[in-house]
Amino acid sequence: MERSISNKLFARLAKQRMQGRIIAARHLADIQEEIEKYHRDGLLDEELYSEYFRFTFDLPENAQECRSIIVIAAPQPHVRITFTWNERQVQTVVPPTYLHYKEVYKEIRDDVAATLSAEGYHVFPSSLPEKTLASHSGLGGYGKNNISYVPGLGSYHQLVSFYSDLPPEEDGWSEAQMMEKCQKCTTCIRSCPTGAIPTDRFLLRAERCITFLNERPGDFPEWIDPSWHTCLIGCLECQRVCPLNKEIEPGTFEIAAFSQEESELILSGVALDRLPDEMVRKLKLADMTRYFNVLPRNLGVLLKQ
Repeated sequence: MERSISNKLFARLAKQRMQGRIIAARHLADIQEEIEKYHRDGLLDEELYSEYFRFTFDLPENAQECRSIIVIAAPQPHVRITFTWNERQVQTVVPPTYLHYKEVYKEIRDDVAATLSAEGYHVFPSSLPEKTLASHSGLGGYGKNNISYVPGLGSYHQLVSFYSDLPPEEDGWSEAQMMEKCQKCTTCIRSCPTGAIPTDRFLLRAERCITFLNERPGDFPEWIDPSWHTCLIGCLECQRVCPLNKEIEPGTFEIAAFSQEESELILSGVALDRLPDEMVRKLKLADMTRYFNVLPRNLGVLLKQ
């Protein structure tokens, strides 16, 4: 029996250790209402909401015949960046999802488009809450830390989504909820240094999360202990200890190394366009030009430990 178009797509993704699901586009309204309800109920910090929850729920003009939303999880490794400081090698980690998101998105989009165009269908870019999509579609589930987990990949993956005019063969929509294995587990709660993972509600207190705080410019709040910072950007504490990640090996690769002189330039706050070309090349390779405005502060905290 000939495989369906979606099965052909998922089989092609599986060869690259990717997984995907398709849901009907009519659920856009459900996703939007879910987020807006969190906001109305006062469960989202205003600054957090304004910076991270401004998704686009209107279809692109060229995608008015959109019938489905495709959400895909691609495995992503940890990235290590080494800085020389006071005659020692300081290795810093960048969690999955930070490295070259746009490039990963385009590569997957082109692959999906090639598969669907052969069948007469198209894909269109989206800007949607992909953790929410993953949970509702059955691709993954929410941990108590509000991070998305995908079978076989754990939390070490990058989520991407697209609109498509491909009709969904069956609608896999279900209610988003915390995974059963997380119900009685408190490992992530105990590991979070800032108390961002609550015991009295499902939604993370993201305004207390180190990831939120170290992506934003300005001084860290006084209540933040410098020793709580363990990544150059983002945080991995709750993921490192999570039992669901115990058997997952995301891999770590060294992507760039900076000399003492280069480290000093970063710490001094020199503008990106005044740095040596080779140094800028390495920052781009590590995709840290996006976070260059917070890099001096974040690196300074790690080098003092």
